[in-house]
Amino acid sequence: MTVMNSRSWDDRYRVSGLVWGVGPNRFLVEQVNGLRPGSALDVACGEGRNAVWLAERGWHVVGVDFSPVGLEKARRSAQARGVTVEWVEGDLTTWEPPGSYDLVVVMYLHLPSDLRREVLTRVAGSLVTGGTMLVVGHDASNLAEGHGGPQDPAVLYGPEDLTEDLGGMLEIERAERVQRVVSTADGEAVAIDVLVRGRRR
Repeated sequence: MTVMNSRSWDDRYRVSGLVWGVGPNRFLVEQVNGLRPGSALDVACGEGRNAVWLAERGWHVVGVDFSPVGLEKARRSAQARGVTVEWVEGDLTTWEPPGSYDLVVVMYLHLPSDLRREVLTRVAGSLVTGGTMLVVGHDASNLAEGHGGPQDPAVLYGPEDLTEDLGGMLEIERAERVQRVVSTADGEAVAIDVLVRGRRR
């Protein structure tokens, strides 16, 4: 099983540009645009592109990640775009959310199933009643049928896995596989993601 640590991500984020680009994830935009801004937690925020986008739209955002290099790039992005985000360095396998949130976003966090369930349950517990949680990741089917993402099946999952993880705490509003077009050196390819959105009971 491949286990990524903060040093691995530090090395990845040390490139001069942004690894994931400047713009927010398209599924975040689709799912959050209709929500009234409040407090938000961006889990595994990386270089901060999603947290910064939320802050630009009036959300009060906490972004947490275990890579100090990624967080420093996130700070610079927020400063350059004139928004304020609270950046927190933390290992999500042990980190406890310090507050309550109207929105929790978990984008492409891939852990072994027991750890994934533990982390998702913990951050879902920080939602206020009626708050929204959005989880997007590489679907298990992407390994054989899609492009990119982790190549270790032990850290991949599907909508049914997330529904099982979160169904006891959230009213599941969407749970499906979605496709995302990505540009490669050989042209366009399709990645298969899982998207689950729920509301805290």
